[in-house]
Formats: sequence, C-alpha cells, structure tokens
Amino acid sequence: MAKMMGPRFKQCRRLGLNVCGHPKAMDISVKGTSRADKKLSAYGLQLLEKQRLRAYYGVLEKQFRNYYKKAEKSKVSTGIALIQMLECRLDNVVYRLGLANSIRQARQMVVHGHILVNGKKVDIPSCAVSVGDTVSLREKSRNNEMFKNNFQERSLVVYPYLAKNEESFAGTLIKMPERNEVPIEINEILIVEFYSK
Repeated sequence: MAKMMGPRFKQCRRLGLNVCGHPKAMDISVKGTSRADKKLSAYGLQLLEKQRLRAYYGVLEKQFRNYYKKAEKSKVSTGIALIQMLECRLDNVVYRLGLANSIRQARQMVVHGHILVNGKKVDIPSCAVSVGDTVSLREKSRNNEMFKNNFQERSLVVYPYLAKNEESFAGTLIKMPERNEVPIEINEILIVEFYSK
C-alpha cells in the first residue's frame, strides 16, 4: 500500500500552505521558498493547486486521478464532487471527528484495526463513508490515553456534516459536506482546468 511519506513541514513550505494541519508547520517559512512566491504561468498555478489538494488528503497521483474521473461523472459540479469524495474517505472522517490529530495518524489507526464502521472493523483508509454511516473507536482502543486525549482536545471542533457522540467515541456522517463547510484553502476550479486540457 503506497502512501505519502516525505517530510511534512518541508512539503508545507514548498506548497506555501499549511496542508498538514500542524500549528508549527509554517513557523520557519521564509518568503521566496514556496512555489507560490515565484511567478507562475497559468499551468503552474493549476498544478500547484492540484498538489496542495493532494497533500491535504495524503493521496497519491494515480488515486487522485481516479477520484477526478469519478467526480466528472457526478451530478454536482466536478470540483465540489472531488472535494466531497476526498472528505468522505474513512481516514479523513476519523481525523475530522477528532479521534486522530493528523490525517497520517488517522490512516495508521484505520490500518491497525482501531476503527469500526457501523460496528464492523474496516482497515482500508480510502474506504468511502456514506451518509448515515457511524464511525467509532474499537472498544479495546478506548482505553488508549493518546486516543482519549485526541478526542477530548478536539471536542470543540465541530463540522456541520458530522454528528459526534462523545460517550461512545463515535460520529455519524449526517450529510454530504458542502464546499463552504470544508476547512481547506483550495480553488478547485483550477484543478478542473488542469485536468480538462
């Protein structure tokens, strides 16, 4: 199973955006080090935006292209459908619920079998979570101090498309996320333009 494993802070500085979500990621960022600081062509801007979105969700190129092909066939606009698909990945839902403090940690939790979807163990991070699905922490894993602390620290962070249940370390996807509810700084129109050439 392939995954993005490069240095996170370096990637954030190169892309000129805090894509890993760590509060200190951009602390040593200097003007002129990011691709966004340089004069870019229209193609360069589109490519940068695509790389930023890929980095947000930790998705490799081939998988990202497959998501884009599916998004093209959806009824809503391609850019919004692409973001909805990425936002409904199991590893991302685990992260948004606050069970993990980064997407990488959420991915590891899923792979190691700590996460249940509708009461059944799922160990595929890219698994699509459907509306109405309940994602929870396995009973045995609820005693883990790190998971407990993650969930308590991020209990104030609430997303309108997710319903949290703090007693059972669980959450439910109550609707598909709308574009303005997804906390990422991306211009998805540039990504659509990049792939439509």
